[in-house]
Amino acid sequence: MEKEMADLESLSSSGDFWNNQESAQKTLKRIKQIASIVKPWNNLLKDLEENLEMAELLKADATPDDRQDVKELSRISDDLEKSLNKLELQSMLSGEYDMNNCFLAIHPGAGGTESCDWAQMLLRMYVRWAELRGFKVTEEDLQPGDEAGIKSVMLFIEGEYAYGYLKAENGVHRLVRISPFDANKRRHTSFASVYASPEVDDTIEIDIKDSDLRIDRYRSTGPGGQGVNTTDSAIRITHLPTRIVVTCQNERSQLKNLATGMKVLRSRLYQLKLEEREKEMAVLEAGKKEIAWGSQIRSYVFQPYTMVKDHRTDYETGNIQAMMNGELLDDFIEAFLKEQMKTAKR
Repeated sequence: MEKEMADLESLSSSGDFWNNQESAQKTLKRIKQIASIVKPWNNLLKDLEENLEMAELLKADATPDDRQDVKELSRISDDLEKSLNKLELQSMLSGEYDMNNCFLAIHPGAGGTESCDWAQMLLRMYVRWAELRGFKVTEEDLQPGDEAGIKSVMLFIEGEYAYGYLKAENGVHRLVRISPFDANKRRHTSFASVYASPEVDDTIEIDIKDSDLRIDRYRSTGPGGQGVNTTDSAIRITHLPTRIVVTCQNERSQLKNLATGMKVLRSRLYQLKLEEREKEMAVLEAGKKEIAWGSQIRSYVFQPYTMVKDHRTDYETGNIQAMMNGELLDDFIEAFLKEQMKTAKR
């Protein structure tokens, strides 16, 4: 990888590098991607060598006065282990667009208010997870439920490897609980779909014909300022060949909402391409487990016991509260990525 980095950097310094803008942008993006992987590993190795040298010195000349140094050495070792675990997780994210920002859509399934409430609970979980990681979250579109919860939401999550992590969440999420909306306190099962797609730039060829689009303009709903709720600034874009529908009402400007909507559509169409490619590979490589849109990937049980279980990896936890606070989501994502790596090696 370091050799590839050196070759690309040499290429980028050539006089005719910018003659082909598209190729140059791809090269620079690859350099950035490699640097984001190689540099942290090199820093970790350097810190590890320094820590080992300190340990050897203390081992050779240990005195009672060195207790504080030993404690500091132990603390540094713990930090290095945490850094190693983080880098190991990132090393699993080798896809071309894994390090990109991400669009995340959540839609309730059948079940009315109960499913709308479940979709809102998932929304909170992902926002909390993103905040814990220091990612920036923008609510591009939100349709509130009639009584509670949400009918749909589109988030834009900005952060390194946001898509690489969240692609593990694609699929149907199932909730089992005693419904707060049922006067008889019966147990209900609800479903909501989660769909992640990478932010793609203009260098990616996505053919979108004007004749394939139906664009509807309407008045925004829900909370917002005067300009949002009193003008026809909201946009709904329907891509007729695929029936993909994108809505955006975050901005007061209709043009800004249209631009954002087209950006989301490009992302969705690119994700569709990736899924079609994966399905073709699944047919060719019989026996591999298919991870596809519409499959039930995870169950969240609140009563009569507490459990979250991923059906793709069998990874589970009983700490439902920490999970819904976004604190344990990384554990499920890591388990999924490890399972993907095992499957790819078969």
